[in-house]
Amino acid sequence: MAIILHVDMDAFFASVELLAHPEWRGKPLVIGSGPHERGVVSTCSYEARKFGVRSAMPSRTAYQLCPHAIFVPPHMKEYSRVSKMAFEVFSHYTPYVEGVSVDEAFMDITGSVHLFDGETDAERAVALGEALRAEIKRVCGVTCSVGIAPNRLLAKIGSEHHKPDGLTLMPFEAAAIAKFLAPLPVGTLWGAGKKTVEALKPYGITTCGDIQRLGRGNPIVPDSLVDMAFGLSDDHVQWEESDEKSVSHEHTFSEDETNRDAVRERLIRLAAEVGHRFRREERWARTAKLKLRDADFRTVSRQMPFSRPARDDISFREAALALFDLEWPAGGSRRHTSVRLVGFGVTNFTSSPDDGPMLFEDAETTSRKKREKLSEALDRLRGKGLMR
Repeated sequence: MAIILHVDMDAFFASVELLAHPEWRGKPLVIGSGPHERGVVSTCSYEARKFGVRSAMPSRTAYQLCPHAIFVPPHMKEYSRVSKMAFEVFSHYTPYVEGVSVDEAFMDITGSVHLFDGETDAERAVALGEALRAEIKRVCGVTCSVGIAPNRLLAKIGSEHHKPDGLTLMPFEAAAIAKFLAPLPVGTLWGAGKKTVEALKPYGITTCGDIQRLGRGNPIVPDSLVDMAFGLSDDHVQWEESDEKSVSHEHTFSEDETNRDAVRERLIRLAAEVGHRFRREERWARTAKLKLRDADFRTVSRQMPFSRPARDDISFREAALALFDLEWPAGGSRRHTSVRLVGFGVTNFTSSPDDGPMLFEDAETTSRKKREKLSEALDRLRGKGLMR
């Protein structure tokens, strides 16, 4: 049986800000747009959350809920620096690491637990998890929460169970798993977004136990959600090989996002992150990919070829938005009622832009080179901390 560990950095952006400003500790802290600006909250401290502030909320609303909060703009370079340190720590415990975002990862530790003391695999897994948490705190100066379970679904639930700065060893036996999940709200499950939760309430279904009692084959709840209510999942840690075949970034919203503009804005940022990482090597991409996951955990993927191999921010952004507009047209209908996750990536790499020999550059080649030079200039500014 697999042993999966999910690690979630506690209020990561806010925690990193506190490293530079310890005087803010214990005070409500909001990262994102200013309180009187048009924009949203990126994240906030636990003290701010007590007042109802949450990620993706308009900053003006956050100010109304918590006017005495400290509002600061995000410092992505610093978050990225600490994130890299954290992922380096993760690699000390297993090579099988799936980064979900800058502050969250799944790790397959099945082959690593034997390196730690304990009479059983469960005890050894807990020892590994505690060692990882201690090293994160020592190296990065921030805390994290850990869940250990037989699959990703349960590991994720576990990391949320004793948050912040906690560790939860989930049960591994079927009966114990069902008993653990039974009292938890339906919304705990990946497959149950806000719409699903509200739709089930008229039937008196509010907990995982209610779904368990219905069982598979009932006319109300799909079998996939019933399986999850019992903790059943065949997902696995999707780690990247050292020889990258694709470069991508994903963002999971803390709450299902129904605002098209908010999802689109996040996608633009993801495209820029992909471009910055992609240009660390001399290569071009032939294909762009979009990933959307809705509140019911349905995932749709779209891809399209670039007209010519690309590596610049403008081409990446245009491809990302073209794919997004096909899936969610402005003012039009779509198959999703809300978005849980959005991701963008590029694949099908080539070592040259395939210009071929020519006496004179055509207009498209000239334009491509200008876009690439602009993107490389932006990379240098990011490297100096002058851009986020």
